[in-house]
Amino acid sequence: MARTLLGDLGHGLRNLTNRSPIAHAPGAGRSGLISSIVRPAGQEAQMRAMGTVGTLFAIVERITTAYSQVEWRLYRSAKSGRPEDRVEVTSHAALDLWNQPNDFMTGSMWREATQQHEELTGEQWWVISRHERSSIPLELWFARPDRMTPIPDRETFLSGYVYSSPTGEQVPLGVDDVIMLRRPNPLDPYRGWGPVQTILADLDSSRASAEWNANFFRNSAQPGGIVQAEQRLSDDEFNEFRDRWNEQHRGVANAHRVAVLENGLTWVDRSFSMNDMQFVELRDAGREIIREAFGFPKPMLGTVDDANRANMEAAEDIFAKWLIRTRLQRTKQALNTRLLPMYGTLGQGLEFDYEDPVSDDVERDSKQLTAQSAAAGVLVQAGFEPAGVLSAVGLPEIPFVGKPSSGAPAADSWADAVANLTGGLPKVEAAMRWEAVAVIDDDTCQPCADNDGKTYRNRASAYKDYPGGKGYVNCVGAEFGNECRCHVKKRRKTEDDE
Repeated sequence: MARTLLGDLGHGLRNLTNRSPIAHAPGAGRSGLISSIVRPAGQEAQMRAMGTVGTLFAIVERITTAYSQVEWRLYRSAKSGRPEDRVEVTSHAALDLWNQPNDFMTGSMWREATQQHEELTGEQWWVISRHERSSIPLELWFARPDRMTPIPDRETFLSGYVYSSPTGEQVPLGVDDVIMLRRPNPLDPYRGWGPVQTILADLDSSRASAEWNANFFRNSAQPGGIVQAEQRLSDDEFNEFRDRWNEQHRGVANAHRVAVLENGLTWVDRSFSMNDMQFVELRDAGREIIREAFGFPKPMLGTVDDANRANMEAAEDIFAKWLIRTRLQRTKQALNTRLLPMYGTLGQGLEFDYEDPVSDDVERDSKQLTAQSAAAGVLVQAGFEPAGVLSAVGLPEIPFVGKPSSGAPAADSWADAVANLTGGLPKVEAAMRWEAVAVIDDDTCQPCADNDGKTYRNRASAYKDYPGGKGYVNCVGAEFGNECRCHVKKRRKTEDDE
């Protein structure tokens, strides 16, 4: 089994070169291919910028950490197309690969590293490793964007890719060997475009101002002045004057010392103070520019000079909804349209999905439930069939037994009951968000079967019956040392719910 050399990845990409269609394409020999490669400019500088500007590091670190910690699940799609009807798959090769892409990285570690590349360059590259006799992926590795080059094709749009190793070796890769995620580049359909590219000049200014401030404390950061002589100094006189000046004024210990000049020498000041240069204002402006480029909420960086509970909660919602969820959605599409099809029939009917990082909004859910109930009441009173109305407005089936709940006025019909509900209940509680799921077969105990499908209002109440999310507390099998197969899952909300 051949092993290609990727110095920045260590080792692990196996048997890629011999299978690549690029290596054997007509007119695309290795020498011709290498000569046609144009590596992207500036991507290495974009990645290095993270280590030079603290605000950029903080933003990228917070995004990638939050992104990498989101829990992923594999489901078998339901015929109804509704997320709540899907069945979770807990054992599958694709799930194992996603949880541990290779022998040296955990799933969260791998996802954090790949997302770093996307935040800094607008691109992330997944390289697939397979056995020479199988098309099923065995390992996933990431590659630095500045080392990957797409090879355009006039007929098929893309022939493949070339990886340029640190040693200069250039490895051709097939289209099926690589999964690329990118933010579209308006100038190049083969490359990505990230926010760092738009603010490189501002990042340089921020880094330079930080260095100037540091130099101020080393030796007052004075740009200096001019020592003017009335007549030309000989070489010996010049060298002597320079050595004496350095000895008396260079270094932190000699900062701000008074200079003594001999006859014939005059000091001409050319210095600027920190106030003149306005470096403090420049650094503050640089931070704001970086935040704007990423659309990053200010309170999430720990800046609390103008923060309160309301805008802190709003910042968390913005962060989860517009920064984390959008990135998760891009990854989900890549998994379901590129990775799972590589498993052939083993991947058919399956789909990856993530736990939504956006927290429930109880107040919003209450208003939504009130509006749905009001719509149901109007439709039923207009003569529409009650069960169909519930489905149309997005409410669950509610059996009507003709008895009012405690404290509610009596109702003679289902329509009256709905009207009572919409007529001004002082408070409508949030919808049920968690659901118990049992594996129903001959080995399922009665308590687990009876609790299958039970809904819970929040995670705390669900985990009370299913500690840690798995294993029903009343399971009979657990008493005999058998592990309970039941679990609770979060009921997904559709985009329309928002």
